[in-house]
Amino acid sequence: MNERKQSLRNEIIRLALPMALQQFMTALVGACDAIMLGKLSQNAMSAVSLATQVTFVFNLFMFAFVSGENMFVAQYYGKGDYKGISKIFSLVTKASGIVAVIFLIGTFFFPQQIMTVLTNEEELIVLGGEYLRVIGISYVLSSIAQTFLAIMKNCNAVNISTLINSVMVILNIILNAVFIFGLFGCPEMGIRGAALATVLATVVQVVWSVGYVLFRLKSVKFNLNRCEKEITSRFWQKAIPLLINNLAWGIGFSMYSVVMGHLGTDAVAANGIANISKNLIVCFCLGLGNAGSIIVGNRLGANRLEEAKEAGGLLTKTSIIAGILSGVVLIILSPFITRMVDLTPTARGYLQKMLLICSYYIAGKSVNCMTIGGIFAAGGDSKFGMLCDSITLWCITVPLGCICAFILKLPVMVVYFVLNLDEVIKLPVVYKHYKKYKWIKNLT
Repeated sequence: MNERKQSLRNEIIRLALPMALQQFMTALVGACDAIMLGKLSQNAMSAVSLATQVTFVFNLFMFAFVSGENMFVAQYYGKGDYKGISKIFSLVTKASGIVAVIFLIGTFFFPQQIMTVLTNEEELIVLGGEYLRVIGISYVLSSIAQTFLAIMKNCNAVNISTLINSVMVILNIILNAVFIFGLFGCPEMGIRGAALATVLATVVQVVWSVGYVLFRLKSVKFNLNRCEKEITSRFWQKAIPLLINNLAWGIGFSMYSVVMGHLGTDAVAANGIANISKNLIVCFCLGLGNAGSIIVGNRLGANRLEEAKEAGGLLTKTSIIAGILSGVVLIILSPFITRMVDLTPTARGYLQKMLLICSYYIAGKSVNCMTIGGIFAAGGDSKFGMLCDSITLWCITVPLGCICAFILKLPVMVVYFVLNLDEVIKLPVVYKHYKKYKWIKNLT
């Protein structure tokens, strides 16, 4: 038993660290965008912070599709069924591409209309519209890359997928500086330069990931033929609740930015930096949740149900410790974060308090990411997350936040505190559901 636990711990480290690095590198792009654009102006930084909410919603679709892909591929890989992997892989790639094209059309033709939903500040609308018109191109490229990278993570090539993401991020940061400030003879493009840098870096990511899967993972095949009705039906049966869950949570989360976007440019700027800081610190927790999904899924697919239950217990305990430590780290770093960005005194004061609130949010996020997004999803238990997130956000925190902001007109920090209660509110219900062990299912 001790040997099995030690083997499980080693597997957690082997998968979680590369995935955490991927999450960190991705979040680092947002941080560098904010720092560089903040050098231009606070409004430039605020506009991109709001515009990236569209990218956030797009990624919710991708996350749902990729989570559904992970759910089945992890179990098929544990079973050694490469035909099943290929069928799911092809299905998800086509679905992701369709959604990406829709987002591209929206951001290219209606960028300012989209920005008016996010803020009523005219300058932010104009600046954010410039960013959206360019960044939409990256959605199509990213939709392909994400499905191919998911295959790599599930088929024992997690280190290569981490390398691809890391190179893409480093390239993105370098190109950000070049195009935003006009280095090395390039034109100074400001906000549009940040978007162009992302597009070019994503080109490298998609070419590399597609090439690796096609030429190195030859057991996995991609084809454009219509997938079998049975496997398509099974996939969407599990993926649709994931999609509804992600959209309910994600659009609700975006509503937080909408609420803050109507409380003034200082609140928008502080909220943007707080979100970036939170995203950087929570990376290990997210990587741990992704690793948990693969670890539990592999065991379920191989019909080692008792081992899956044991793995779920250890992973959940690990997520609690990781969440608490991450929150403490954010508190320790908060004085440095507030000094790194050029904000007005009012915005700086908001940011200091927001970072403190984010620390308890991260602790709850870590546990919920492991359970709802990792362990439950690995066994196809996707309906619980859909109901839990939808009720928490749309029946509690979003209505309360809107009431506090627009009806009671309470101070900015009271509104922010209310909007960040969702991850903590869910914890008792999530724990109770975990102990029912409905997630222990072999989907293959």
